[in-house]
Amino acid sequence: MLKPLGDRVIVQVVEEEEQTVGGIVLANNAKEKPQSGKVVAVGAGERTPEGKVLAPSVKVGDVVVYDKYAGSEVKNNGEKYLVLHEKDLMAIVD
Repeated sequence: MLKPLGDRVIVQVVEEEEQTVGGIVLANNAKEKPQSGKVVAVGAGERTPEGKVLAPSVKVGDVVVYDKYAGSEVKNNGEKYLVLHEKDLMAIVD
């Protein structure tokens, strides 16, 4: 498993199959880039200039919404993940 460093968060991308009203399934290149996923790992937190570590505001298992083009995609054991800075997360879905 991947272990994020610092204020980074690893999110498992949730790709939903999109259909039009008429039931036509859209091709992969016609779909919007996903913007939500499940947090699978969290780093220790952001380090301040004074050296203090700020605890992350998300935890493993949270479903989050993130900036559309944020992060770096990585594959591990055939699964697709996104490595993001915590500042690129916009919301936690309840």
